[in-house]
Amino acid sequence: MMSDILIVVLLCIAPVSELRGGIPVGVALGLEPSLVFVVAVIANMAIFWPTRLALTWFYQTVFRKIPYFDAYLSRVRSRGQPKVEKYGLFGLILLVAVPLPITGAYTGTIVSWLLAMSWLRSFVAVVIGVLCAGVIVMLATLGVISIATVP
Repeated sequence: MMSDILIVVLLCIAPVSELRGGIPVGVALGLEPSLVFVVAVIANMAIFWPTRLALTWFYQTVFRKIPYFDAYLSRVRSRGQPKVEKYGLFGLILLVAVPLPITGAYTGTIVSWLLAMSWLRSFVAVVIGVLCAGVIVMLATLGVISIATVP
């Protein structure tokens, strides 16, 4: 059982699979769905801090030394600022909450860093988004909701 939980955790902290991989695999392994949900959501939320700190560290130690990177980052932030002002916390929550490829906690954290959103607001948005995504993935995994596919 402990190795099955570890599999769920590893899938939930992997950038490609996140909750979309961890929850269905955990349920398929026969783990209690409520346990899978709690473990998956906590593991996925936890990636915010190391990702945000790594981005800050890489920026200060590597990216700043790249010619024109600061100018590029300023352009990205100035282009994104109207969207941050318009959609703000809700936009980031939605980006994290929709369980599709290229969305999730990693993407939300990266976008929040790129757009210079405060770390506290970003963390709150990622937490809410992960909770929403976890509920959607769990309901789909248990067959409570159906995710339509295009033939």
